[in-house]
Amino acid sequence: MNPSVRRRLTLANSVVGAVIVALDGTVLTVAQPTLRRDLGASFAQVQWTSTGYLIAVASLLVFAGRLGDRYGHQLVFAVGMAGFGATSAGIGLAPGIGWVIGLRVAQGIFGALSQPATLGMLRAAYPPDRLGMPIALRTSAIGLAAAAGPLVGGALVTQLGWRAVFFLNVVPALVMAALALTVRDAPRDRVSAAGLDVPGAALLAVALVALVRTLVVLPGTGWTTATVLGPVVATAAAAAFVQRERRAASPLVPPDLFGSPTVGAALGTLVCASAALFGTLFVSTYYLQDVRGLDPLQSSLRALPLAVTMVLGAPLCAVLLRRHGPRRTTGTAMTLLLLGVLLLSRLDRSSTDLAIGTGFLLLGAGFVAVMVSATAVVVRCAPAGSAGVAGGLQQTAMNIGPTVGVAVATTLVGLAGVDMGPALTVLAAVTAIGALSALRLPGRGDALGTEPRPAGPPPTDAPCEVRTRRGRPPADGDEHRTDGGGGCRDHAGRPGRRRHGPRADRPRGRHGDRRAVGTTAPGPRRCPGHRAPTRRSPTHRRPL
Repeated sequence: MNPSVRRRLTLANSVVGAVIVALDGTVLTVAQPTLRRDLGASFAQVQWTSTGYLIAVASLLVFAGRLGDRYGHQLVFAVGMAGFGATSAGIGLAPGIGWVIGLRVAQGIFGALSQPATLGMLRAAYPPDRLGMPIALRTSAIGLAAAAGPLVGGALVTQLGWRAVFFLNVVPALVMAALALTVRDAPRDRVSAAGLDVPGAALLAVALVALVRTLVVLPGTGWTTATVLGPVVATAAAAAFVQRERRAASPLVPPDLFGSPTVGAALGTLVCASAALFGTLFVSTYYLQDVRGLDPLQSSLRALPLAVTMVLGAPLCAVLLRRHGPRRTTGTAMTLLLLGVLLLSRLDRSSTDLAIGTGFLLLGAGFVAVMVSATAVVVRCAPAGSAGVAGGLQQTAMNIGPTVGVAVATTLVGLAGVDMGPALTVLAAVTAIGALSALRLPGRGDALGTEPRPAGPPPTDAPCEVRTRRGRPPADGDEHRTDGGGGCRDHAGRPGRRRHGPRADRPRGRHGDRRAVGTTAPGPRRCPGHRAPTRRSPTHRRPL
């Protein structure tokens, strides 16, 4: 398949696959009240339709990414999408709440297979320096799905009932699965079968399950024996996982990612930013509906600047990332997010719609830039053979962060006599921690996601554009241009040239004479095969 066609199909798979998963979560929130009434379920049972899915996804994302590195991201994505569509159809036909919960857990497993692959396939298809715009388009599509989900879900539930929201994903998921099977992964290194670190994956899953469950049930139950035991189990499993990764011959997370301060800073920034955003949205919903007395539709309209900024701002963030680098882009974005949280924390019953809209605008502008830039850092830092693990780490951060933010917000708002101001102040502190973490990201001039260029001139057998006649193979004396990577330049600053043949590697002076390299006047770096242009410059001097 033509590489450009493969890249377009890969981008389509990545974007649509991410939209399907994101849309499923947003429409379910709208359908849950009707689902509870129709199936005669309790509030706790309905809550487990979301909790079970979240636990399954969060615990398997990194291992699913490793499976993509082993067997190919397109294949794993196809399996995930096919299973996601099948379980969606099963939920739509479920006779009771127990079936819904069980199928939602299964759906979470297939969702875990597909989510890291949406990033891993981009890393495998695009060179590192061209990943910014594909990731931005994917982020923009996710923002659009998040904005449209409540509207689409509300319309379907009103007209057709809650089962329709699950049938919505069946056909698109199966189509994406079939399309992924027609696109072969680009040639790359794959980990061996021994690289599937099952014990490490089990330890990480135990740690994440204990952490996520504690965060989900803590606001409702408070600190009980079970909730205290959760963090203890999570800490012990995490410590055992770290020891396992340091000693394992084939760790689940490769050393390039596990010990990378850059990847750690990017993941920490994503966790803090997503915690601040979703915690603030949770608190703001209660403010708009309970304090201001607005209905759900009016509340959604007040928050519309957030969604619009995320959809329209993602492509612009890719440009800013390329011009200013990850550190400045992410640091500025975290500052905007912090200002948005602080502004919303000052709202009261008399606040104007302009102040509310400005707060949501700052939230959207800050979060979308963090999402694009930090995700690009994580994916670009990963070798092509570990792109799935990198995608799994990014998706894990994006699942843990919102859970932490909502848990913090729910706990503080639920305390007697505490309004939304203190909760948002704590979330602002979390945002500030993320801003400090962003300072550890690479700057504009730092190498990122590329192999370092060896010192010295470029090799003479480097790929180049050969100037031949009538398409014949290059012969001695044929002239060709280098790619400019070694800094070879002529008098006018144009890329230098080399010759094929035995005389190509003979060192030349600044103007093509036989003087030893290094005896000329200071000037731009030149490769040993530099050949002066036919026309001499006005300042050219014949060697003595």
